[in-house]
Amino acid sequence: MGEYFGTDGVRGVANAQLTPQLAYELGKAGAFVLARDCEGKEKPKIVIGKDTRISGDMLEAALIAGICSVGVDVFKVGIMPTPAIAFLTRDLGAAAGVVISASHNPVEDNGIKFFSATGYKLPDEVEDRIEELLKSGLDNIPTPVGPEVGRVYDIHDAEDRYVNFVKKRVPVDLRGLKMVIDCANGAAYRVSPRIFRELGAEVIPIFNHPDGININYHCGSTHPEELSKRVVLEKADLGLAHDGDADRVIAVDEKGNIIDGDYMMLICSKYLKEKNRLPQNTVVVTVMSNLGLHIGLKEAGIKVLETRVGDRYVMEELLRTGAVFGGEQSGHIINLEHNTTGDGILTGLQLVAVVKECGRTLGVLAGQMEKFPQVLVNVRVADKKRAMENQEVWDAIRAGEAKLAGKGRILVRPSGTEPLVRVMAEGPEEEMLQNLVDDIAAVISRVAG
Repeated sequence: MGEYFGTDGVRGVANAQLTPQLAYELGKAGAFVLARDCEGKEKPKIVIGKDTRISGDMLEAALIAGICSVGVDVFKVGIMPTPAIAFLTRDLGAAAGVVISASHNPVEDNGIKFFSATGYKLPDEVEDRIEELLKSGLDNIPTPVGPEVGRVYDIHDAEDRYVNFVKKRVPVDLRGLKMVIDCANGAAYRVSPRIFRELGAEVIPIFNHPDGININYHCGSTHPEELSKRVVLEKADLGLAHDGDADRVIAVDEKGNIIDGDYMMLICSKYLKEKNRLPQNTVVVTVMSNLGLHIGLKEAGIKVLETRVGDRYVMEELLRTGAVFGGEQSGHIINLEHNTTGDGILTGLQLVAVVKECGRTLGVLAGQMEKFPQVLVNVRVADKKRAMENQEVWDAIRAGEAKLAGKGRILVRPSGTEPLVRVMAEGPEEEMLQNLVDDIAAVISRVAG
């Protein structure tokens, strides 16, 4: 990670850390680097989309100004999920794509992340080139005039393009299925209910009235409690909850039980293996995935590869090994058979298709995995590095591991996108795990809070 780019683009509090000036400079530097990588006869184009945050308009205007100032055109698609931007970048033949979103973060945050012409997130070396330009100043970037200045084109059929793409990737008949979709008042508020309805499902959307401020507020994939209640109340077959930019999804079964990414990866990977659509017979997970997933995959004869937390590391391992399927417990799941980034709508559709084809409830399918208790505490800190390098913290971690006596594990890691240190313990007894993480969290808070 650099000074500007974290594990998922550039993020910060909008209009404080992520200012319009920085957005302008990112647009200028990013367009200059990415357009040069895709030089051709036509003027290069960059797709820009955003989620529903109030700060999106401000940052979009600044980004567009920066991009156009270096002679690159903009394809403006408005409010669209992050995975739709990855698809549209390829579909429209653009030099790059840009998403203005802070995903599951609260409304005051926002972010800017780039996709390459192929629809993949930028590799470190390209982000480094953009960073170098930002640090050294942009005075040496050519400034075109007259007809060479970039234009802005509104792409009015962007949503239709993405909807048709998703429906073709998983062409399932969902008639007879009733579902609730929590749209997180975010980028999926129109497109996700529309896709499932057009495939025949009876859809009850909730949190689908964004006002610029209510994105992720007590809803979505990080707060699926209301979805659980609504699925039971409506006597629905299942529910899906997206995050603010819809690159992830969490499910709820017919009894209101939360089905996280680990359950979904087991269900979908077993299905893909049965259909001979699991290259390398491998699933890539992160260190946060539950031990129950590892056991379930092993019993199914599926190889498991483990990475650091973050979808970019899952992606790197998929590309390195030739595998196509993997993801995170948070519901950020990648299937390279379908898209070049995590796609919460496609993941949800794949899960629902398995339920429909197998003729079993989601609860029954989830019962294939026995989940070990996990306790996670997020500790807000002033300095993540100080927390991770403090000897007292590591002494507390080792003391906790000794108490588990080899029957569980403790994972302490800094968040890649927020000023948090995450403390997770996994083992057979939840009360003991809670005590362990509370003890470690108290030390972290004292030394780095």
